[in-house]
Amino acid sequence: MQDCGWKIGGKQGEGIDSTGDIYAIALHRMGYYVFTYRHFMSLIKGGHTNYKIRVADELIRHHGDLVHVLIAFDQKTIDENWRELADGAVVVYDGASFEATIPEQLNVHLCQVPLTEIAKQAGGAIMKNMVSIGVTAAVHNMDPELFHPVIEDKFGKKGAKVVASNLEAVRQGFNYYQEHYNTHIPMPKPRSKPTSDRHLYVSGNQAAGFGALAGGCRFLAAYPITPATEIMYWMIAEMPKHGGIVVQAEDEIAAVNMAIGANFAGVPAMTSTSGPGFSLMMEALGLAGMSETPLVIVDVQRSGPSTGLPTKTEQSDLNEALYGTHGEIQRIVLTPRTVEECFQYTGDAFHLAERYQMPVIVLTDLYMGMSSQSIDRFPIDKITKEPGKRISDEALLALESGSFIRYDDAVSDGVSLRSIPGQKNGRFVALGNEHNGIGLEVEEQYIRQAQADKRQRKLKAFSHSSGVSVDGLTDAPFALVGFGSTFGVLEEAREKLQQSGLKVKHIHFSRVAPFPLEDFTQAMDGVERALVVELNQQGQLANVIRQQAGYHQVLFNGLKYNGDPLYLHEVLERAKQVFPMGVLQ
Repeated sequence: MQDCGWKIGGKQGEGIDSTGDIYAIALHRMGYYVFTYRHFMSLIKGGHTNYKIRVADELIRHHGDLVHVLIAFDQKTIDENWRELADGAVVVYDGASFEATIPEQLNVHLCQVPLTEIAKQAGGAIMKNMVSIGVTAAVHNMDPELFHPVIEDKFGKKGAKVVASNLEAVRQGFNYYQEHYNTHIPMPKPRSKPTSDRHLYVSGNQAAGFGALAGGCRFLAAYPITPATEIMYWMIAEMPKHGGIVVQAEDEIAAVNMAIGANFAGVPAMTSTSGPGFSLMMEALGLAGMSETPLVIVDVQRSGPSTGLPTKTEQSDLNEALYGTHGEIQRIVLTPRTVEECFQYTGDAFHLAERYQMPVIVLTDLYMGMSSQSIDRFPIDKITKEPGKRISDEALLALESGSFIRYDDAVSDGVSLRSIPGQKNGRFVALGNEHNGIGLEVEEQYIRQAQADKRQRKLKAFSHSSGVSVDGLTDAPFALVGFGSTFGVLEEAREKLQQSGLKVKHIHFSRVAPFPLEDFTQAMDGVERALVVELNQQGQLANVIRQQAGYHQVLFNGLKYNGDPLYLHEVLERAKQVFPMGVLQ
C-alpha cells in the first residue's frame, strides 16, 4: 500500500485525541509520513469526535479520502464515518458497550473487541483507548513494543504505575485481536530509516508560532479563540526562552492595540485570532494603516458568520482580510499553502510589516492550523530579515528639535523614515486622524490627498514571492485554482486528472494582496476553463480574480461550506462536471 487511513471515534472526553496523538507520533518516529485531522464539536464532553491519520511512505499534504481501519467506541462513530471505509476495511468496535451494525452494501471486516472490559482488567475503563492502540498494532502486524517510548513520554509524569497500566492495556489489546482474528491490513513501507532531527511532526499553528519567533517577534498579545489558541499556547512556552513576552489580553480589541503599541515602540509584535476576533480588530486595523505602524495578524479561519461552527474549517474570511476596516488602507495578505509556508510566511510577515509600515495578515484556517503532519524541515534560510526604514540617532541629532518629518509625503515609494520613542529629536504624533508630516491633525484637502497618495504608493513596487505557484502542464487548457490549505488535495487531484488523460495545471495562490496580477495572467495563458475550488459559499477567491484579472467566462466555482475539509473525490466529481465530458473517462 502507498498510504493507509486510520480513524478512531467516540464521545468527547473518552481520550480520542490522546490516542490519535500517541499513534501518530509513534508512526512518525518509525519513519512514516503522517497527516492528522481532528473532527470535534464545541463541547467539553459528549458529542461525536474522531481523529483521522493518513500514513504514507512519502510527504503528504491532506488527510485522504479513505479509512482502512476504524476503531469505534460507539455506534455513532460507524454511522458518521462508514462512507469513508475502504473496500475490505477493518472495523473494530467495543463489544462491551454496544452491538455494532453496518450498512449491508459494505465489504468490511467487523471485529468485536471488548475494549472496555480489557481496559478494566489492565487497570481501569479509561484505558480503553490504549487497548485500541494494541488492537491497531495487531491489525497492522506491528510490534506493540514500538509504541512504548511514546506512551512513557505521554504518561511518565504520572508515575511508573500509570505507565505500566497503559503498557499492559496495549499488550492485552494486541493479544486479544491476535487470538480472535486473522484479518490484517498491510502498512506502506516507512522511509529507509527512522526520522532524524531534520524531520518534524508539527501543526500549522505551531509552525506559525515558530515562524514568528524566527522572524523576530518578541511580543504576542492574544485572546483565546478556537482554532488559533494553539499559537498562543506554543508561544507562551517558547517566547520567554528568547527574551519575548506573551500577554493574554482581556479581549481581541485590547490584544491588537497592544500589538500596535509594541510595534510603535520598536518591538516586533503580533496578535493571533480567528474570524470573530478578527472582526473586533477592524478599527485598530485602520489605526495601524493610518499611523503607518507595522502590525502582524494571524487569522486562523473557522466557519462563520458570528459564532458559526467554532470547531470546523472554512475559507470565508478572505473578503474581511482584503477589505476589512472602514475607509481605505493598504495591507498585505499572505495565504500559506503548506505547513512550511506557515512557518516561512509568518516569519516574513514581520519583515514585510516593517518594510512597508502597514498591517500584514497571515490567513490560514482550522484545517491547516490544527492538523499535524510530518515534514522534512522548516525553510529557516528562506525567512527574510532586512531592516525597515528607521532613522539613525546620528541623523536625528543633526536635526533641530521638532523638525523630524515622520510622514514625509515626498518619498517616492511612500515609505518614510520612522523613529522609535526615546530617540532624541525623533518625536512625532502617531494618531488615527489624518495628519501632516509630523503627525499633527489636519483637515486641509491638499494635505489629506497627499498623505493618502503617499500611503497608496507603498505597494507599487512590492516584492516578495510571486504569490502564485503553477504545477502540471504549462500549456494545459484546463486548470484547478485555489488558495491556502486546499493546496494538497488540489495537487493530488491534478495528478489523478492527468493520469486519466486530462491536460490540466494547478494554479495556487499563496498571496492575495497585493494581487499577483502579472504572474496569475501568465499562469492562465491558454486556459479555456478553470475550476476555482474554495471553502466558502460565495466564491470569494473567484470574485477577487474576476475583479482583478477578468476571466469571467473562464472561471467555474467549486464550493464547499459545510465545515468539513475538502476531499479528493469531491474535487474530481466537480471537475468532471466542469471540464469537457469526452476528456474524462
